[in-house]
Amino acid sequence: MEHFAKINFLGASGVVTGSKFLIETSEKNILIDCGMFQGLKELRELNWQDLPVDVSKIDVVLLTHGHLDHVGYLPRLVKQGFEGKIIGTAPTLAIAKIILKDIAKINEEEAEKANEEEYSSHKPALPFYTIEDAEKTIKQFDVKEDNEWLLLSENIKYRFQQNGHIIGATFIELDIKGKRFVFSGDIGRKNDYLLQDPKTPERADFLFIESTYGNKLHPVEDVEQKLATIIKKTIQKKGNLIIPSFAVERLQTLMYILWKLYKENKIPNIPIFVDSPMGNRVLDVFKRFPTWHKLPVEDYNAMCNHVNIVQSYKETWETIDDKRSKIIIAGSGMVTGGRVLTYLQQLIDEKATTVLLVGYQAEGTRGRQLLDGAHEIRFRGKYYPIKATVKTIESLSAHADQQDLISWMKNIKNVPEKIFLIHGEPTALDAFRVKIKDTYNWNAVIPKLDSVEKVEI
Repeated sequence: MEHFAKINFLGASGVVTGSKFLIETSEKNILIDCGMFQGLKELRELNWQDLPVDVSKIDVVLLTHGHLDHVGYLPRLVKQGFEGKIIGTAPTLAIAKIILKDIAKINEEEAEKANEEEYSSHKPALPFYTIEDAEKTIKQFDVKEDNEWLLLSENIKYRFQQNGHIIGATFIELDIKGKRFVFSGDIGRKNDYLLQDPKTPERADFLFIESTYGNKLHPVEDVEQKLATIIKKTIQKKGNLIIPSFAVERLQTLMYILWKLYKENKIPNIPIFVDSPMGNRVLDVFKRFPTWHKLPVEDYNAMCNHVNIVQSYKETWETIDDKRSKIIIAGSGMVTGGRVLTYLQQLIDEKATTVLLVGYQAEGTRGRQLLDGAHEIRFRGKYYPIKATVKTIESLSAHADQQDLISWMKNIKNVPEKIFLIHGEPTALDAFRVKIKDTYNWNAVIPKLDSVEKVEI
């Protein structure tokens, strides 16, 4: 009987995106998350490479939550020979299904457009995966309940625990021969508009913890007041407020806040257009799984009735041509694709336009360029001058900040044998490592991408 587990850091190691952690044991080989790399070109290119492990020997995939950087590589995994179950909570798999099909559709459309207009360096441009690939992957989904221990084999069991962040999100506790491996996934924040507070682990022999904001505290700002001020200035300028938004959670949170501001007479009845096919489908996930959030059904219905849901690309152009001051919430949150590109192409060179960034902007994304004050931006092979005002509301982030992360660990009663800092950029990882040492006197390490670690079990 082998007394070691081998940990393969296949993503989110030294970087924020691409979460993939393979645990190899004598009984089962378990992949925790299977995400796509986003951001810098050198990272995105990694998506096209096969994993440096024998994928056919992976027995099961456990998903912390449904975001693209945690599930987006699944169809490629299946193509490389994975035949096991893909396990997650019901809302997580519902969201993963939406995201995989949506990304596949976008991939196919963008490859076709690139080939027609010849703006890709690849001849021909190929989709990362197809709708058929996504459909095949979804057949391997297997829903499990949270908050109960489930057996994978004689000496291996796991449990999902609710973690805030987005609907369905969890951290994963994995017991292997009595040793507790804890994978934080993405940790949410307390007092969220829509979600319950994250639960916390009470034991961890090996802790894998996200570090997205490991070096930062979210500003203490009155989100509602700041948003109301930006909206009123937009109306004064007779302009448009464009909010690039993540389709999962952020879009629904924005809808809720805007409805709340209107209901409390803090903003005028400005038209609000929600243009995110994926976001609309995620709204339905909220409807289907009411026990996973704290929004009463009457508030959900009122919020949905308060906005204009854009149903087609034709309506996108009708919204652009609408001369009224308006709010446009459109995907994607880091301006990497989606309907928001069309709005920005048409409106970013107008001084009356305001672009509001409301989430994490990874290196190499257009959102980061806007945040860093770029003077021009490239869409679909052409450059556009940025004359719009760019604003940001950092405290709407769905990620725990450094203080939240430290607090999330405080109920761990044992001293972990090893803490692996993952899902962070280098400066955030190192600052968080120092903070953990100062707070708990625990030693944390920062694994490198594609590194392998052997631990005793």
